[in-house]
Amino acid sequence: AVVSTQSTGEKKTKSILYDDTTITKMEMITKHCGMTYSGMGPDFRLLVRNARKIAQQYFMKYNEEIPVSQLVQRVANVMQEYTHSGGVRPFGVSLLVAGFDQETPYLVQCDPSGAYFAWKATAMGKNHVNGKTFLEKRYNADLELEDAVHTAILTLKEGFEGQMTEDNIEIGICTGDGFRKLNRTEIKDYLAALN
Repeated sequence: AVVSTQSTGEKKTKSILYDDTTITKMEMITKHCGMTYSGMGPDFRLLVRNARKIAQQYFMKYNEEIPVSQLVQRVANVMQEYTHSGGVRPFGVSLLVAGFDQETPYLVQCDPSGAYFAWKATAMGKNHVNGKTFLEKRYNADLELEDAVHTAILTLKEGFEGQMTEDNIEIGICTGDGFRKLNRTEIKDYLAALN
């Protein structure tokens, strides 16, 4: 199973007037693939829309879900094109894509340059160095799903500023059954189990 947590961890709102339910840093792309980011939100939304379009075009042509590796490659190609096209700027976002094809889990980081790397576990964004160091100590290939979620939350806590609650983090889980975001109640239960 692959567990993905929000790369930067914190959902920062600028005003109490915002509707918190509309602010998300993690999106489902296909039934078996989800994406989160570190960087500029509008760039992420554009890439999510593009990824969904790529996935749908593949489905319409082949009548099956796009393999995660192909989806990542095509999104990375879009990001790479923006690094050398005149009149546009590169995307100010790094992506973390979690997916599952048949029996194979994927966790792929895609940089603004269009370079992408597969990981067993990783952290990105603010304090990513501390997060990766923590994961190197805690990661085990035989982790059960519950333990993987706990490890992800503990990794997020490494560089978290302020109180971590179900309102300011998101957790996505990708298994053979598909990708899903945990709801606030589930996140609250995981946080309570750690305290």
